[in-house]
Amino acid sequence: MDLGLTERVYVVTGGTRGLGRATAEALVAEGARVVVSSRGEEAVATAVAELGEGNAAGLVADLAAPETPERLLALAGERFGRFDGALLSVGGPPRATAASATDEQWRAAFESVFLGAVRAARTFAGALAEGEGGALGLVLSSSARSPIDGLGISNGLRPGLAMAAKDMSDEFGPRGVRVLGLMPGRIATDRTRELDAAADPEARRRTREAIPLGRYGEPAEFGRVAAFLLSPAAGYVTGTTVPVDGGALRTP
Repeated sequence: MDLGLTERVYVVTGGTRGLGRATAEALVAEGARVVVSSRGEEAVATAVAELGEGNAAGLVADLAAPETPERLLALAGERFGRFDGALLSVGGPPRATAASATDEQWRAAFESVFLGAVRAARTFAGALAEGEGGALGLVLSSSARSPIDGLGISNGLRPGLAMAAKDMSDEFGPRGVRVLGLMPGRIATDRTRELDAAADPEARRRTREAIPLGRYGEPAEFGRVAAFLLSPAAGYVTGTTVPVDGGALRTP
Protein backbone atom coordinates (compact mmCIF):
# COMPACT_ATOMS: atom_id res chain seq x y z
CA MET A 1 0.00 0.00 0.00
CA ASP A 2 1.21 3.50 -0.83
CA LEU A 3 0.61 5.54 2.32
CA GLY A 4 1.08 8.81 0.44
CA LEU A 5 3.85 9.97 2.78
CA THR A 6 6.50 10.84 0.20
CA GLU A 7 7.91 14.34 0.84
CA ARG A 8 5.41 15.03 3.64
CA VAL A 9 6.82 16.55 6.81
CA TYR A 10 5.97 15.55 10.38
CA VAL A 11 7.08 16.71 13.79
CA VAL A 12 7.79 13.89 16.26
CA THR A 13 8.27 15.00 19.85
CA GLY A 14 10.18 12.54 21.98
CA GLY A 15 11.50 11.36 18.63
CA THR A 16 14.99 10.33 19.73
CA ARG A 17 14.07 7.11 21.54
CA GLY A 18 11.30 4.63 22.21
CA LEU A 19 7.94 5.00 20.51
CA GLY A 20 8.71 8.41 19.05
CA ARG A 21 11.92 7.19 17.48
CA ALA A 22 10.19 4.11 16.08
CA THR A 23 7.55 6.35 14.50
CA ALA A 24 10.16 8.68 13.02
CA GLU A 25 11.91 5.67 11.48
CA ALA A 26 8.67 4.35 10.00
CA LEU A 27 7.79 7.75 8.53
CA VAL A 28 11.22 8.15 6.94
CA ALA A 29 11.07 4.60 5.56
CA GLU A 30 7.86 5.61 3.76
CA GLY A 31 9.45 8.69 2.23
CA ALA A 32 8.48 11.37 4.76
CA ARG A 33 10.71 13.95 6.40
CA VAL A 34 10.71 14.45 10.17
CA VAL A 35 11.59 17.04 12.76
CA VAL A 36 12.44 15.25 16.00
CA SER A 37 12.80 16.80 19.43
CA SER A 38 13.84 15.82 22.92
CA ARG A 39 15.57 17.44 25.88
CA GLY A 40 18.97 15.84 25.27
CA GLU A 41 21.37 17.50 22.83
CA GLU A 42 23.40 14.35 22.21
CA ALA A 43 20.26 12.26 21.71
CA VAL A 44 18.92 14.72 19.13
CA ALA A 45 22.21 14.82 17.22
CA THR A 46 22.44 11.02 17.18
CA ALA A 47 18.85 10.58 16.00
CA VAL A 48 19.28 13.05 13.14
CA ALA A 49 22.52 11.36 12.05
CA GLU A 50 20.95 7.89 12.10
CA LEU A 51 17.73 8.99 10.35
CA GLY A 52 19.79 10.84 7.75
CA GLU A 53 20.35 14.57 7.63
CA GLY A 54 18.45 14.77 4.35
CA ASN A 55 15.46 13.16 6.02
CA ALA A 56 15.52 14.66 9.51
CA ALA A 57 16.10 17.82 11.49
CA GLY A 58 16.36 18.01 15.26
CA LEU A 59 15.57 20.44 18.04
CA VAL A 60 16.59 20.31 21.69
CA ALA A 61 13.37 21.27 23.44
CA ASP A 62 10.98 20.44 26.27
CA LEU A 63 7.34 20.02 25.31
CA ALA A 64 6.38 21.63 28.60
CA ALA A 65 7.93 24.93 27.43
CA PRO A 66 5.29 27.24 25.89
CA GLU A 67 7.53 28.26 22.98
CA THR A 68 8.38 24.72 21.87
CA PRO A 69 5.55 24.15 19.33
CA GLU A 70 6.32 27.36 17.43
CA ARG A 71 10.03 26.52 17.40
CA LEU A 72 9.27 23.10 15.94
CA LEU A 73 7.04 24.60 13.25
CA ALA A 74 9.70 27.15 12.36
CA LEU A 75 12.32 24.42 11.95
CA ALA A 76 10.01 22.32 9.77
CA GLY A 77 9.42 25.31 7.50
CA GLU A 78 13.08 26.30 7.40
CA ARG A 79 14.41 22.83 6.58
CA PHE A 80 11.64 21.25 4.56
CA GLY A 81 9.23 24.01 3.53
CA ARG A 82 6.02 22.40 4.74
CA PHE A 83 4.21 20.80 7.67
CA ASP A 84 1.72 17.94 7.49
CA GLY A 85 1.19 16.76 11.05
CA ALA A 86 2.77 15.49 14.23
CA LEU A 87 3.12 12.68 16.71
CA LEU A 88 3.13 14.02 20.27
CA SER A 89 5.04 11.70 22.58
CA VAL A 90 6.51 12.52 25.98
CA GLY A 91 8.14 10.45 28.68
CA GLY A 92 5.86 8.79 31.19
CA PRO A 93 5.27 10.17 34.70
CA PRO A 94 7.17 8.64 37.64
CA ARG A 95 5.90 5.56 39.44
CA ALA A 96 3.57 6.43 42.31
CA THR A 97 0.02 5.82 43.37
CA ALA A 98 -2.39 8.69 42.81
CA ALA A 99 -2.44 9.39 46.56
CA SER A 100 1.30 9.06 47.21
CA ALA A 101 2.46 11.29 44.35
CA THR A 102 3.53 14.72 45.53
CA ASP A 103 1.99 17.98 44.36
CA GLU A 104 5.20 18.75 42.49
CA GLN A 105 5.09 15.40 40.67
CA TRP A 106 1.50 16.07 39.65
CA ARG A 107 2.30 19.60 38.46
CA ALA A 108 5.37 18.54 36.47
CA ALA A 109 3.48 15.70 34.80
CA PHE A 110 0.51 17.94 34.00
CA GLU A 111 2.79 20.51 32.36
CA SER A 112 4.46 17.97 30.07
CA VAL A 113 2.08 15.05 29.61
CA PHE A 114 -1.17 17.03 29.48
CA LEU A 115 -0.80 20.77 28.91
CA GLY A 116 2.29 20.45 26.73
CA ALA A 117 0.49 18.01 24.43
CA VAL A 118 -2.71 20.08 24.26
CA ARG A 119 -0.77 23.29 23.58
CA ALA A 120 1.24 21.63 20.81
CA ALA A 121 -1.84 20.05 19.24
CA ARG A 122 -3.77 23.33 19.04
CA THR A 123 -0.69 25.17 17.72
CA PHE A 124 0.00 22.54 15.09
CA ALA A 125 -3.66 22.37 14.07
CA GLY A 126 -3.62 26.10 13.48
CA ALA A 127 -0.62 25.72 11.17
CA LEU A 128 -2.29 23.12 8.94
CA ALA A 129 -3.86 24.65 5.86
CA GLU A 130 -7.65 24.46 5.77
CA GLY A 131 -8.90 21.90 3.30
CA GLU A 132 -5.50 20.27 2.78
CA GLY A 133 -5.80 17.99 5.79
CA GLY A 134 -3.14 16.81 8.16
CA ALA A 135 -3.08 14.60 11.22
CA LEU A 136 -2.08 14.87 14.87
CA GLY A 137 -1.48 11.74 16.92
CA LEU A 138 -1.20 11.82 20.71
CA VAL A 139 0.66 8.96 22.37
CA LEU A 140 -1.42 7.99 25.39
CA SER A 141 -1.29 4.71 27.29
CA SER A 142 -3.62 1.84 28.02
CA SER A 143 -4.21 3.74 31.29
CA ALA A 144 -6.58 5.90 29.22
CA ARG A 145 -8.97 2.94 29.38
CA SER A 146 -7.91 0.91 32.42
CA PRO A 147 -5.69 1.85 35.39
CA ILE A 148 -2.17 0.46 35.63
CA ASP A 149 -0.88 -0.53 39.07
CA GLY A 150 1.68 1.92 40.40
CA LEU A 151 1.12 4.57 37.71
CA GLY A 152 -1.41 6.78 39.47
CA ILE A 153 -0.38 9.99 37.72
CA SER A 154 -0.74 8.39 34.31
CA ASN A 155 -4.07 6.89 35.38
CA GLY A 156 -5.23 10.39 36.25
CA LEU A 157 -3.94 12.33 33.23
CA ARG A 158 -4.18 10.00 30.24
CA PRO A 159 -8.00 9.58 30.22
CA GLY A 160 -8.40 13.36 30.27
CA LEU A 161 -5.93 13.76 27.42
CA ALA A 162 -7.83 11.18 25.39
CA MET A 163 -11.02 13.21 25.86
CA ALA A 164 -9.17 16.42 24.95
CA ALA A 165 -8.05 14.75 21.72
CA LYS A 166 -11.64 13.76 21.01
CA ASP A 167 -12.78 17.32 21.66
CA MET A 168 -10.14 18.73 19.32
CA SER A 169 -11.08 16.23 16.62
CA ASP A 170 -14.60 17.70 16.69
CA GLU A 171 -13.28 21.26 16.56
CA PHE A 172 -10.68 20.80 13.84
CA GLY A 173 -12.43 18.15 11.76
CA PRO A 174 -14.36 20.62 9.59
CA ARG A 175 -10.99 22.04 8.46
CA GLY A 176 -9.84 18.58 7.40
CA VAL A 177 -7.51 18.16 10.37
CA ARG A 178 -7.59 14.75 12.03
CA VAL A 179 -6.80 14.25 15.74
CA LEU A 180 -6.47 10.81 17.30
CA GLY A 181 -4.83 8.92 20.12
CA LEU A 182 -2.66 5.83 20.27
CA MET A 183 -2.60 3.55 23.30
CA PRO A 184 0.57 1.50 23.51
CA GLY A 185 0.50 -1.46 25.82
CA ARG A 186 3.64 -3.34 26.82
CA ILE A 187 6.12 -2.32 24.13
CA ALA A 188 9.77 -3.28 24.63
CA THR A 189 11.15 0.22 25.24
CA ASP A 190 13.51 1.57 27.89
CA ARG A 191 10.47 2.91 29.76
CA THR A 192 8.91 -0.57 29.90
CA ARG A 193 12.17 -2.09 31.08
CA GLU A 194 12.32 0.50 33.86
CA LEU A 195 8.79 -0.36 34.96
CA ASP A 196 9.54 -4.07 34.86
CA ALA A 197 12.68 -3.59 36.94
CA ALA A 198 10.59 -1.96 39.67
CA ALA A 199 8.05 -4.80 39.73
CA ASP A 200 8.45 -8.19 41.35
CA PRO A 201 8.99 -11.24 39.09
CA GLU A 202 5.52 -12.63 39.77
CA ALA A 203 3.91 -9.36 38.70
CA ARG A 204 5.97 -9.36 35.50
CA ARG A 205 4.88 -12.92 34.77
CA ARG A 206 1.20 -12.06 35.27
CA THR A 207 1.53 -9.03 33.03
CA ARG A 208 2.99 -11.05 30.18
CA GLU A 209 0.46 -13.85 30.57
CA ALA A 210 -2.38 -11.31 30.37
CA ILE A 211 -1.36 -10.35 26.83
CA PRO A 212 -3.26 -12.60 24.38
CA LEU A 213 -0.36 -12.56 21.89
CA GLY A 214 1.89 -13.77 24.70
CA ARG A 215 4.70 -11.26 24.23
CA TYR A 216 5.67 -7.60 24.43
CA GLY A 217 5.41 -5.57 21.26
CA GLU A 218 8.40 -4.25 19.36
CA PRO A 219 8.76 -0.46 18.97
CA ALA A 220 8.68 -0.87 15.18
CA GLU A 221 5.23 -2.47 15.45
CA PHE A 222 3.96 0.67 17.14
CA GLY A 223 5.82 2.93 14.72
CA ARG A 224 4.22 1.37 11.66
CA VAL A 225 0.72 1.80 13.12
CA ALA A 226 1.46 5.42 13.98
CA ALA A 227 2.85 6.14 10.51
CA PHE A 228 -0.27 4.68 8.90
CA LEU A 229 -2.61 6.70 11.10
CA LEU A 230 -0.74 9.92 10.34
CA SER A 231 -0.76 9.21 6.61
CA PRO A 232 -3.33 10.17 3.96
CA ALA A 233 -4.14 6.45 3.68
CA ALA A 234 -5.96 6.80 7.04
CA GLY A 235 -7.80 9.91 5.89
CA TYR A 236 -11.16 8.88 7.37
CA VAL A 237 -9.81 8.00 10.83
CA THR A 238 -10.20 10.68 13.48
CA GLY A 239 -11.56 11.18 16.98
CA THR A 240 -10.66 7.68 18.09
CA THR A 241 -8.01 6.07 20.27
CA VAL A 242 -6.28 3.05 18.78
CA PRO A 243 -4.76 0.38 21.07
CA VAL A 244 -1.43 -1.17 20.09
CA ASP A 245 -1.22 -3.67 22.92
CA GLY A 246 -1.36 -7.26 21.68
CA GLY A 247 -4.98 -7.50 22.83
CA ALA A 248 -4.22 -6.79 26.51
CA LEU A 249 -7.07 -4.34 27.08
CA ARG A 250 -10.21 -6.11 28.17
CA THR A 251 -12.55 -3.51 26.69
CA PRO A 252 -13.45 -3.44 22.97
